[in-house]
Amino acid sequence: MSATPKDELNAMNARFMALGKAIPGSMGAFQKLMGEASKDGALDSKFKELLAVAIAVSKGCGDCIVFHVSNAKKHGASREELAETLGVAIEMGGGPGAVYSARALAAYDGL
Repeated sequence: MSATPKDELNAMNARFMALGKAIPGSMGAFQKLMGEASKDGALDSKFKELLAVAIAVSKGCGDCIVFHVSNAKKHGASREELAETLGVAIEMGGGPGAVYSARALAAYDGL
């Protein structure tokens, strides 16, 4: 049986917590960078998270996809906004983008 997107997100968070205990300085700095990069500015947080989804899809980072889809959803992104973002990711990523876009859409539905 495959894991649900929520299970995947929980597993990734657990791995990050373990990594944070192993290298607290590096992970603390990384978490600060994530916080700074994703906060509202000229671009709002929702847009930034959707952008992160597109990048994660184009790079094929499964954990990143689920993480940023979850964040985008928390910031109010609709399924339709995610779908349009995935269209851009497919345009930029070609065939692999289509495969990972399907995964991102399934993650949204499972969260």
